[in-house]
Amino acid sequence: MGEAALAMVPSGFLWKRTLFQRGMTAAVFFLAGGITFVPRTAAQAPRPRANAPKASEAPARPKLVVLLVVDQMRGDYVDKFLGQWTGGLKRLVEEGAWFRDAAYPYAATETCVGHATISTGAFPATHGMVANAWWDRKDQKMVTCTADPDPSVKNIGYAGATPQGADTAWRMAVPSFAEELKFQTNGATRIVTFSLKARAAITMAGHKADAATWFDGGAWVTSSLYGTLPFIEEQAKSHPAKADFGKTWALSLPESAYWYGEKALGAVPPSGWDLTFPHPLRGKSGAGEADPDFYNQWASSPYADTALTELAEKTVDALNLGKAAGTDFLAVSYSTVDYVGHGFGPRSREIQDILVRLDKDLSNLFAHLDAKVGRGNYVVALTADHGVVPVPEDMQRTGADAGLLHLPELQERIEKALEAFRYPKPAVASVSGSDVYFAPSVYDKLQHDPAAMQAVLDAALEQPGVAAVYRAEELRDRPATQSPMHRAFAYSYFPGRSGDLFILPKPYWLLDGTPLGKPRSYGTGHGVPYNYDQHVPVLLMGFGIQPGQYFQPVTPADIAPTFAALCGITLSSRDGRALAEALMKPRSFFSPPRTAAAQAAKTNP
Repeated sequence: MGEAALAMVPSGFLWKRTLFQRGMTAAVFFLAGGITFVPRTAAQAPRPRANAPKASEAPARPKLVVLLVVDQMRGDYVDKFLGQWTGGLKRLVEEGAWFRDAAYPYAATETCVGHATISTGAFPATHGMVANAWWDRKDQKMVTCTADPDPSVKNIGYAGATPQGADTAWRMAVPSFAEELKFQTNGATRIVTFSLKARAAITMAGHKADAATWFDGGAWVTSSLYGTLPFIEEQAKSHPAKADFGKTWALSLPESAYWYGEKALGAVPPSGWDLTFPHPLRGKSGAGEADPDFYNQWASSPYADTALTELAEKTVDALNLGKAAGTDFLAVSYSTVDYVGHGFGPRSREIQDILVRLDKDLSNLFAHLDAKVGRGNYVVALTADHGVVPVPEDMQRTGADAGLLHLPELQERIEKALEAFRYPKPAVASVSGSDVYFAPSVYDKLQHDPAAMQAVLDAALEQPGVAAVYRAEELRDRPATQSPMHRAFAYSYFPGRSGDLFILPKPYWLLDGTPLGKPRSYGTGHGVPYNYDQHVPVLLMGFGIQPGQYFQPVTPADIAPTFAALCGITLSSRDGRALAEALMKPRSFFSPPRTAAAQAAKTNP
């Protein structure tokens, strides 16, 4: 359960740094140019919009591209809770294009993987961000997806903070849409991203940005590679998270409006909270001031989403986004839904309420964009990086076969199976999520030792909750297969970073990495190729978008190619496609409307 277990650059120098200083080999082709398309008919007729710009007034390109990612937002949340939304989420559905059958086709449904997929238009087998963290075979240790070993790079804190570590996108093997946009438009694009998580802010930005900012240890943080901005420093000083100390998260709707019981079954709330509303932001009992428990509570509260929204609005004002000659890029990843979902699960009042609060924040953001950039001058996409499995204890109550797949027990079974074959101990270097990594040379030996390999596979399949086991050699080069599960693991496989074996749990069985004998510190998780983890919303609204509901199967990897089509650029490498069915006909926003007189002259020469 990678999420809970872990709490080109447009051109030249940085991409060369990645290629030559780190020994990475990749061929990246930047091909500028426009895209012509003929969209299909929408599944639902568009609704007329008040104050929509006339075709002759519309710009040739959007002035601003806005990417919004709601971490861990399942696709069915839109259907369930739409009737209770009155703001930004409702506006996206009513004024935008709603793709109701959107899902990731791969297995590694985690934050870093999803955000990299959304930003590049590629699957993990292409972009290389295969998990939030993976086992580094060279250094024989776990590394996070954004950890940068370059000693010249370091993280920088705002408002006097002194964060640890160094985080960049150097491990991402292809450029982001935003990078390509900046590179192919002579650098006119400003790129700014925000999130509570480094792995979200960084992968949305790419290898180079004007600002990529995240929250760490009670402070807003960036990397020396991206640099700092004065208005973020001012906001960090004037509106610090600790200013919310003592506030309370209470229900925002009448109690009768909530679908679920007062206490979510199997929930594990943040330290200092219990299972019922209201949830106070007071940190550890008796502390009396902001402490680590407080910051964990804050990140799991609606106040964190509001802080991100305010940072986005400040950015629009300070940088005059959407007012320059080029197309600007603004991205916000709202992390709080993920923290709430891990703690309380998808069937909780907390999830329902946090989305009501987010709906209001997005209403404020869109109103700000309307006023400062102009309604119809910007395009926005909202999606999620993954979904979430129901809390196992809650699922068991329905009579379903659900439970915990204990990864430490699985590792012990594999070790014991290899004892008879005299393999060195430990034979397993790490089990991280679905990926099993063997110690150096062990897997190479297993590939030439059929009896030992079969013993390992049999031992894994005997572990309660295991449905199937795949070997690395079965996944390389994305082999043609009729099995959606086999294909999902193949789409996630990146040589050198992915594991040697891959564990597919049974449906509704949660991968649990909690050490033996200790209680788990979270309610539920994600990271497997089932629809509850793969199905997410995809909503587009604004410049060039044909409103309506669409039922074609799509993936979040289609968002970047769609942005590229609207902006007239080409992505270096992609697995997604432009969502042409939701794009207005070119003449409707590139050419002036034909007058009645002109039409008459053509038909009656």
